[in-house]
Amino acid sequence: MCDEFYKKLEELRKQNALFVEATVVRREVPSSGKSGDKAIIDRFGEMTGWIGGGCVKGIALKEAEDAMKTGKARLVRIGTPSSVEKQDGVVEYKMTCMSEGTVEIFLEPVLPAPHLVVIGKTLIAKALVQMAKAAGYRVTAVAPDAKPTTFEKVDELITQMNLDRVAVSAASSIVVCTQGENDEEALEMVLAQPSFYKGFVASPKKKTALFNNLVQQGFDKDKIDIIHSPAGIDINAKKPEEVAISILAEIIQEQNKVHATGFTQFTTTNTAKPAPQYYVNPVCGILVDMNNPKHVVEYNNEKVYFCCDGCKLQFDAAPEKYMKSPLAESVLK
Repeated sequence: MCDEFYKKLEELRKQNALFVEATVVRREVPSSGKSGDKAIIDRFGEMTGWIGGGCVKGIALKEAEDAMKTGKARLVRIGTPSSVEKQDGVVEYKMTCMSEGTVEIFLEPVLPAPHLVVIGKTLIAKALVQMAKAAGYRVTAVAPDAKPTTFEKVDELITQMNLDRVAVSAASSIVVCTQGENDEEALEMVLAQPSFYKGFVASPKKKTALFNNLVQQGFDKDKIDIIHSPAGIDINAKKPEEVAISILAEIIQEQNKVHATGFTQFTTTNTAKPAPQYYVNPVCGILVDMNNPKHVVEYNNEKVYFCCDGCKLQFDAAPEKYMKSPLAESVLK
């Protein structure tokens, strides 16, 4: 299990992927998770390693998703509810598994470096690459005929006006710094990307002329209007380095708006296995992946999914009670 854990850890770090590292930090027998047990939960909701089964696994998946959304770590305590006041950063759940006991798990989101795509090889483009690298960004530079020495410490260099091989996502930002060289081609390419921030370095007059031309060609005006141009916060910048600082500040500002409404969610684009379909266990309220439940019971022609033996036994003893609860009506797909 250790080899599998560290192999997955190395793989996700190389991919610059989002994931949560879960560690059992305290345990009271007879819970199955032991202090020091570790697991990785990736953005697909797939767990590698061991921190416990049943309710513990379901709770860890639920809290890991929230940790990825918010970027905030938390201590999850599963057992007998504490008598002390609620503590900041500590989430408590009642243990419903038959094993009983108590387990405390620390969930730490490992956030990927933010991704910036800079198009063009102008002085502003070079300064923006340099500033972004200093700020911890993973930077892709796109510039026809660029050389390895054109940019300083760029992570990825594309020497054609093409983003087909660049992993642009909704968490990426793109800035067009072409300044008269392939401006329209670059903007057309950027409009097709899912990035949360799109910026174009240009004067207001040039921006208006190019944007109007794109609309006349049939491009979506709403998508064009989202482009930040002139790119950057107005700080009366003059030098290329000052312009780069203003652009990076605007990207950070927009990025923090995105994070405030939810950094990410478990995605369903993993083609290696069926996408998770979540059902709320009517006994404990924990999400159960319907592709991989501990137990399935059919009650009144409806399938009910459980995360552990304890929840199934409680349900079997009083099914009507649980099927009438509000939890029974909550099914997440």
